[in-house]
Amino acid sequence: MTRRINAAGLALIKEFEGCRLDAYKDAVGIWTIGYGSTGPHVHPGDHITPQEAESLLQADLERFEQAVDQAAPGATANQFAAMVALSFNIGISALLRSTVLREHKAGHHEAAAQAFLMWSKAGGRTLAGLVRRREAEANLYRTPS
Repeated sequence: MTRRINAAGLALIKEFEGCRLDAYKDAVGIWTIGYGSTGPHVHPGDHITPQEAESLLQADLERFEQAVDQAAPGATANQFAAMVALSFNIGISALLRSTVLREHKAGHHEAAAQAFLMWSKAGGRTLAGLVRRREAEANLYRTPS
């Protein structure tokens, strides 16, 4: 059974993703809807209900939770939640090759927390919103469970 993100991690994702019921292009031009849901199910002109946004989020989270659970099985609840939140935003393959995960696995937890800040760019530009998000993820990662 795969671990599930805790309430703090879920709240972090919801806060930074926001919920948009109409499809839109994100900062790098990817069609997105709900709480940051992307993929072939999102099309221009799409509209969903708040309940559909919540369902999409829960469905999307499953693959990120599974990936982090496999990559970092000994993580505390908050470390796990922070890494799920990061991977939800940057993708699983990026997390798997990240300094965050490498330092976490080495037991260098402060270095792992600091490495979250390496992921503050989109389209080659540092974005203030991503800096705030990475600081929040790093703080969650550091918080004892």
